[in-house]
Amino acid sequence: MKRKKSSLLYRFIKESVRLVYPEIRVVGEEFLPDEPSVIVCNHAQMNGPIACELYFPGQRKIWCAEEMMHTKEVPAYAYRDFWSNKPKSVRWFYKILSYIIAPIASFIFNHADTIAVYRDRRIVSTLRETVRALTEGMSVIIFPEHHVPHNNILNDFQKGFVDVARLYYRKTGKEIQFAPMYLAPKLKKMVLGKPIKYSHDTPRAEEHTRICEYLMDTITDIARSLPKHTVIPYSNVPKKDYPTNIL
Repeated sequence: MKRKKSSLLYRFIKESVRLVYPEIRVVGEEFLPDEPSVIVCNHAQMNGPIACELYFPGQRKIWCAEEMMHTKEVPAYAYRDFWSNKPKSVRWFYKILSYIIAPIASFIFNHADTIAVYRDRRIVSTLRETVRALTEGMSVIIFPEHHVPHNNILNDFQKGFVDVARLYYRKTGKEIQFAPMYLAPKLKKMVLGKPIKYSHDTPRAEEHTRICEYLMDTITDIARSLPKHTVIPYSNVPKKDYPTNIL
């Protein structure tokens, strides 16, 4: 798999973001497997993709909603996911903003080290590209939360990403590891935990549940072990409603 050609404009944008976005320190690199692995992280709204693109070490690909890679699809997706719960009095502004950012967003996500994530039959291409990246020595970072609350740290994970391991095993005969990671923008840290290895002998549905529950539990435990801080939730809620990591 060829790395995306980094244009001069993209490099300029990336370095400009680096100047204004706080440096995020990676903690627990000793938990990263020696072989390519899947890193599973909380989304923390747009902080997850930004922090990982800027500061996650080594060669890696990042899953990205395909809507953010197509200018015509950005406005509806961005407004729904980022701003739809803003106060009614200012929603008009964010609807306009969603159109303004569309060409910029699609440019950035098409030039970053991303893998387009589809929510229809094209998910097969997402999985195949992910397996290809892994077999070529890259780790892959995934943010699998969706709009179902889990606890004060996370929303529930969509389980389909675990199929990457099944396809990877078919291709390589190796059982890949999934490493949990908690991103705490307020602490300027992303903290890795002990990985879990896929078992090809376990029934598919059971393995999906086992891996997702382990990852959600471990990310939650990491978050609660840290000093008290504001959690940046997956869902687009008013800042006054942001939880803390302490129950």
